[in-house]
Amino acid sequence: MKFRFQHIFFLSATLLLLAACGKKNTSTQPVRKNITETVFASGILEPDDMYQLTAQTDGYLSQLLLTEGQYIQPGMVVAYIDNPQNALNADGAKDLLSIAQYNASVAAPAFKQIEASIQAAEAKMLQDKTQMDRYEVLYKNGSATKVEYENTVLAYNTSSANAEALRQNYKVLKKQAEQQLIAQQTQTKVSNAISNYNQLKAIVGGKVYKKLKERGDYVKKGDVLATIGNPDYLYAKLSVDESSISKVKVGQTVLLQLNTDKNKTYKGIIYEILPSFDESTQSFFCKAKFSDSLDFRISGTQLQANIIIAEKENALLIPRSYLGYGNKVMVKDQKEPIIVKTGFISEEWVEIISGIDEKTIITKDLN
Repeated sequence: MKFRFQHIFFLSATLLLLAACGKKNTSTQPVRKNITETVFASGILEPDDMYQLTAQTDGYLSQLLLTEGQYIQPGMVVAYIDNPQNALNADGAKDLLSIAQYNASVAAPAFKQIEASIQAAEAKMLQDKTQMDRYEVLYKNGSATKVEYENTVLAYNTSSANAEALRQNYKVLKKQAEQQLIAQQTQTKVSNAISNYNQLKAIVGGKVYKKLKERGDYVKKGDVLATIGNPDYLYAKLSVDESSISKVKVGQTVLLQLNTDKNKTYKGIIYEILPSFDESTQSFFCKAKFSDSLDFRISGTQLQANIIIAEKENALLIPRSYLGYGNKVMVKDQKEPIIVKTGFISEEWVEIISGIDEKTIITKDLN
């Protein structure tokens, strides 16, 4: 529902009309008075730092340790959600972590096997080198052919390359095992964190203003269980029409009336204007803090407010009923109406900038 907004003028004293006060009066004179222009807004009382406590996992509420009006401390466990799958995933991740830790250790079978292969390859490489060195001497002495010597060189080079390849394979296997260990450690932490969601904690303390779930209810991740806020500070959340929001500024004075006691007016100050447009109310929101002490401190209390956006002294005013279409007023003893320049306009009064003065007698007859 869209709130209705209007500009309201407060006069510093009762306007004195020079014409008679009866309903049959058709003439009057402009008067000068101090006026105040305001923007009307509707709103509610809200506690500071209000937030919605939401479920972080699916399951049944086995316990809900909340009551409306209760004060809770930061870190307090306020609900238990029955979700055995989270616990099973955490246990499974723990077991897989133990396996990954073993596979990354030097005692792992894969490392033992490749170490044995490396030792055998290095032994074969040493043997081939000895044979190559012996045939080099024989070849130089003419006791071995060139082909025989070259075959020993080829055998040594091959066994040396095999040993180096096995050493590189060992490094790759070790890196893969370390990566698998890191991945499983991360997965275990995630599983443990999700398992902890079975216990819902209040990150920020405050007062429980509204409880939306009961013990035994099935909740889904993201469901709101309760609304919590700071009970020590209440502010007015005001809804301002889009046509008036440009006139509202931080620091402006606000006159507020709670619907629970419309005979009392509180003073406040605009301290924040929210930047987003609310589609449901077709309006903008701003926040006002109270300068006066509140007698009634229940969240959600509806209120009305007048935001003072301008004040003007000694303004020239006429009743709005004397202003005709096209900003025309009829002056007594003149046949044609006069076009005036207007300023503030309320439901009852019009500010006259130029065209007439306080000595002018105006009438309602615009014929």
